[in-house]
Amino acid sequence: MKSQENTAGVLAKQTNWEELYFYQKADVVYQLSYAFCNRFIHLYKDRTRDQIIQAARSCKQNIVEGLADGVTSTEMQLKLLNVARASLKELREDFEDYLKSRHLNYYVTGNEKYDFMLNYCRFHNKLSDYEQFFQTWSDEEMCNYALTLCHMIDKMMMSFMKKLENEFIREGGIRERMHRARTGYRNEQDSKLKQLEDKCKRLEESLSILQAESNKWKVAYYDLRERALKAYNRQQEEIATLKRRLKGEE
Repeated sequence: MKSQENTAGVLAKQTNWEELYFYQKADVVYQLSYAFCNRFIHLYKDRTRDQIIQAARSCKQNIVEGLADGVTSTEMQLKLLNVARASLKELREDFEDYLKSRHLNYYVTGNEKYDFMLNYCRFHNKLSDYEQFFQTWSDEEMCNYALTLCHMIDKMMMSFMKKLENEFIREGGIRERMHRARTGYRNEQDSKLKQLEDKCKRLEESLSILQAESNKWKVAYYDLRERALKAYNRQQEEIATLKRRLKGEE
């Protein structure tokens, strides 16, 4: 049981990425990007289509791979999460370029649609919250929702990566965890050995005391037996003498 605990201490706890809001939003962005490209970007005439889909996919997939690798390597986890952020920034550029090149509106504070969009993206994370609109939103709306989600994902990921950085500073990486686990195991074995040595010493001391007691009782036994034999022999002599006297009186 102890060895299993030491092994568990080497590996970092696996993060369930499906419960993380930035992963859920990244999944929405990928599906939204795919639907957007199918509706508004020509399948063969615009290379932007593949770039948007691949950038959105890269963001989501690198989040998954990074969090999976985090079990053994915080360094690799941070690198892959940063790759996901880089893909996210590339995706933002593509959506911004789409708006600019087609002279569409970029929703900002003051725009009548901005506050509703911001609040909706802030409090809705699941694909089911957005998928119902994929076939009804205009290209302008899809771009703005995608951009808003991208900004939120990036901010959340930066907070998450800062948390990982602080954990690494406090606890170290797998090498440090392996060292602690190995050192802990050795210390545990040394402690057990010391306990056994102390127990053996106490048993030896008890055995020595018992042997001394045994020797004392042995001496007492032989002394008692010797005195009993002497008393018995005297009694036998007295009996023999008494018998002789009785025979003489007869």
